Amino acid sequence: MAFTTILRRSISSALPLAVRAAQRNHHRSALFTALYHSSFSHKPSPRPFASTLHFYSSSATKPSSDETLIRVIESEIKFAQESDDHEAVEEVPGGFPFKIQDIPGYQIIYLSREYEGEVIKVEVHMPDLVTGEDNNNDDDHGGDNEKANQSSIPLVVNVSKKDGPSLEFGCTAFPDEITIDSLLVKCPEASEDEIPYEGPDFQDLDENLQKAFHKYLEIRGIKPSTTNFLHEYMINKDSREYLMWLKNLKKFVEA
Repeated sequence: MAFTTILRRSISSALPLAVRAAQRNHHRSALFTALYHSSFSHKPSPRPFASTLHFYSSSATKPSSDETLIRVIESEIKFAQESDDHEAVEEVPGGFPFKIQDIPGYQIIYLSREYEGEVIKVEVHMPDLVTGEDNNNDDDHGGDNEKANQSSIPLVVNVSKKDGPSLEFGCTAFPDEITIDSLLVKCPEASEDEIPYEGPDFQDLDENLQKAFHKYLEIRGIKPSTTNFLHEYMINKDSREYLMWLKNLKKFVEA
């Protein structure tokens, strides 16, 4: 899949989500207002115990605040269902080098592959979507703000060899490039109480060494053609998880 096609699909997928994110703030405001009133509208009654016991034993209906909360949740569920295509199935592009493990209900997916005796595992987190609403004062900061104005995906890449140490890269994937934010050498025998040396800031390394590590990851499959697909995949996963969260919330309040 050509980069321009992938980027165009990512943008087209991100736009409904960006609109939903802006509009969802209004819906969530109503949702949490209803939740607040549901939690605090029932204060202890100063009436005698017998009267209070009679009240609770004779009450067979839910408090009105709970009914309000349920209606607000149902409204948000309807809005989420109309805003996104939750039945969409992401087509894995040809040559995609990783196996994908996606567990419903979790905000991280896991990738794995083997490469010349190495085991490569990747944690892919939810994308940091930029809606364009807060980018009015970025004209004087150059290239850094070009990245700040782009949506991105956080990645944790672990490369291991048998039972020895492993390399762990903290990365951020943008539509046109991947940055390495940190690099850690992890020893399997180290205890959790020990704090390993994390090395210098990656950006302080020699430029040739930085380029060599970027090439190191690219050969192992961490490249824009991979992360652009993951960007679209995670946008769709976010939509599915949000809808599932709303439905679980409704079940709890109704129970």
